[in-house]
Amino acid sequence: MDSDASVKMMQLLLTSGALSTIFCIMTNDSKLRLLREVARISLGHPFRGAIPEVPNGTVHVVQVRDVNPSGLTSCDTLLRTEVDGRKEPDWLCDQDILFVTRGALPYAGLMTNPPARTVCSSHIYVVRVFKTDLLLPAFLAWQLNQAPVRRFLRQSAEGSNQLSIRRTVLDRIAIRIPPLDQQQTVVEMQRAAVAERDAMEALIKSREVELEAVAERLLNETGPTDEHD
Repeated sequence: MDSDASVKMMQLLLTSGALSTIFCIMTNDSKLRLLREVARISLGHPFRGAIPEVPNGTVHVVQVRDVNPSGLTSCDTLLRTEVDGRKEPDWLCDQDILFVTRGALPYAGLMTNPPARTVCSSHIYVVRVFKTDLLLPAFLAWQLNQAPVRRFLRQSAEGSNQLSIRRTVLDRIAIRIPPLDQQQTVVEMQRAAVAERDAMEALIKSREVELEAVAERLLNETGPTDEHD
């Protein structure tokens, strides 16, 4: 879906009263489950010490710097390495959620078609939905990024400014699960909101570039001077 179509969808949903409808869904027509009941939670690959960089390595590694609430920032900049051991690593899959719980603000990013033979560092939790008949991974990723979950994690965290969340805490996150079609509505609204934000940021950047060009033109024509007539 392109940016214009996403923005139009969001506007349509908002004008049709979707927000109030969704609020009723989340409170009156949803199931409450613990995260461990609908998803498998595991830490990333157990590298020993610093991850060795291997030029043209066959394994990609997702680190904290590579993921944000929108997913991977870029596949091209992932560190490449090789992994040892007889056991096959637990490669990242499409629709896995990477949950970064270290730092001041925990966040989750949905993986969409990650490169083959990709793992993540041991500082990241991998959340893989197994109750796909009940829960969309994209909806879960959205919910994990919302204020109620973040409040629960802060209350349960160890540390002060740099939070550290144990696996047992993640197991106990309460998840609201409305019907699948209503989850999809929320997901589409979230995608539309992101598209609208990106479009606004691009517009702001374009205006800044235009103003910089005007300033350059003025300076080139008149030239700065410290003298007064």
